[in-house]
Amino acid sequence: MFTTTEIIEFAIRIEENGEKVYRDASEKVSDPSLVSLFKWLADEETEHVRWFSDLKGTVGDGSVDPQVGEMGQSLLLGIVGDQTFSLKERDLSTLDDLKEVLKIALDFEKDTVIFYEMMASFLQEDAALAKLTQIIREESRHADILSEFLHKGLGKK
Repeated sequence: MFTTTEIIEFAIRIEENGEKVYRDASEKVSDPSLVSLFKWLADEETEHVRWFSDLKGTVGDGSVDPQVGEMGQSLLLGIVGDQTFSLKERDLSTLDDLKEVLKIALDFEKDTVIFYEMMASFLQEDAALAKLTQIIREESRHADILSEFLHKGLGKK
C-alpha cells in the first residue's frame, strides 16, 4: 500500500518531469505561439510542484483506509505500468513532427488528471482537496489547449 506521502512524492516527480520537458520543448520549436504555450505549461507545472511540496509537509504517513489504499495502489501501478507519465523517455524536444509532440503532451496531461482524481481519495482535509480539485481543472485546461493546437493541423516545428 502506498502512503499519502509517497503518492504526493510521485505527483511532485510528475510535475517536475513535465516542467523540464515543456521548458526544453519551448527552446526547440519555432512557432511563437507554441513557444509561449510550452513556457506557460512549464510555469504551471512549477506552481504545482510548489503546492505538492507544501502539501507533503502537512500530511503524515498515517494510515489510509485499506480499501482505498488497495484501489490507489492498483490504479497507480496501472498508470505507471503503461509508462504514460514518462515524458523523459519521450523527449518532446527531439521529435520533428509537431503533431506527435502535441499528442504526447496531451496524453500526459490527460493521464495526470486521472492520477490526481485517484489521489483525491487520499486527501482528508477540505482545503487540500479543494486545491487538488483546482489543479485537476488546470491540468484539464492544459489538455483542452493542447487539443486545440493539435486540431489546428500544425505541421513540422
